[in-house]
Amino acid sequence: MIGAIILFFFLLVINQAILKSYKKKFSFFSVSLMNRLFFYHILFWGVYYTYTLFNRSDSINYFERSASGYWHGDWLYLLTTGSNFIRFVAYPFTNTLSFNYEMAMLVFAWFGYIGFVHFYIFFRENIKLKLQVWGYDILLILLFLPNMHFWTSSLGKGSLIFLGISLFAYAMPFPMKRWFAMLLGSTIVFMIRPHMFMFLGIGAIIGYFTGREKVPLYRKLFVYAAFIGAVLILSDQILAVANLNEDDLTGSFDRFATKRAAGLSSAGSGVDINNYPLPLKLFTFWFRPLFVDAPGALGLFVSFENLIYLLLTFKIIDKDFIPFLKKSTSLVKMSLVIFISSSIALSFVMSNLGIAMRQKSMVMYFLFFVIISFMEYKQRKNMEFRENLKAEPLHKKLRLI
Repeated sequence: MIGAIILFFFLLVINQAILKSYKKKFSFFSVSLMNRLFFYHILFWGVYYTYTLFNRSDSINYFERSASGYWHGDWLYLLTTGSNFIRFVAYPFTNTLSFNYEMAMLVFAWFGYIGFVHFYIFFRENIKLKLQVWGYDILLILLFLPNMHFWTSSLGKGSLIFLGISLFAYAMPFPMKRWFAMLLGSTIVFMIRPHMFMFLGIGAIIGYFTGREKVPLYRKLFVYAAFIGAVLILSDQILAVANLNEDDLTGSFDRFATKRAAGLSSAGSGVDINNYPLPLKLFTFWFRPLFVDAPGALGLFVSFENLIYLLLTFKIIDKDFIPFLKKSTSLVKMSLVIFISSSIALSFVMSNLGIAMRQKSMVMYFLFFVIISFMEYKQRKNMEFRENLKAEPLHKKLRLI
């Protein structure tokens, strides 16, 4: 544990350099807020580490295999998609630098934290108004959601893919200017979950094609060529993840989903949703557990957060939401496409609530971006109405009243 404490202060020093560089780029960037977020996130590293002392965790397997050299010492042997990529990233720390388990966990927790930093920039850069819900800044609520931090604070896929997705989101407003962040983020996502990379690409293409703003042709071509080319080149690997047959995508996906869901439902926190209609599958993936079906103490804790998700989602059940979508930016449409497409795919195989609690951390921030973009739209609309009302002559005001 002494090594982890020393590493903590080392990472704290690195953070200051990163945060100060972002402060120079973005006037809205709050170094103090991001420092508080770091301490908060590391708290969940401690919580997750304590959790692993009493519960089975994949993080132990990742640590032991990356440190042991079971692949005969050939580091590049691990450079494949899926779980081996986590061991590939962990290898320099667990093997070369001889980090112990606590230190390796802390490094990956730091990856997750950097993901939160980039999502913070993504939200603040594209949402101009300060929005409140229940008397609190909504962005602060979203940044400090406990379940999001818990599943991104350990040695595993959750922290690293969260970093990759956040880099992708951060890069999308200016893909050519932030090409390295987009390339790194997309590579991380592809190496961990190739199908998630496909959803990001689809969302980016549809968003840029249908957004309200006038995107320069060269930027559109750059995005189209980058993602369409990557999906075509990597299609074999993407399909191979689920053993999908390109000649029978629907049938092979159905067989894969049925097999995967059956396997997961046998776990202690499994809920058999194979026969649920799609809307109920999606509700289960997004908002369950909800107290009555919570799997243990952790499930009860998560139920409070799921209730927040549900209450926030009610914000878009509004007659103005469809008109808003028609006039929304490419980032809003991209976020909605990524959220819906990935949720549908994941909901078919996530019959285990424990796995669902982890998996949805990949996509929920895209829903939140749509929600607060709509809230900003509504607030601007109300502000314009009040300004127009002030400008009206008195007799017209009385008529409106």
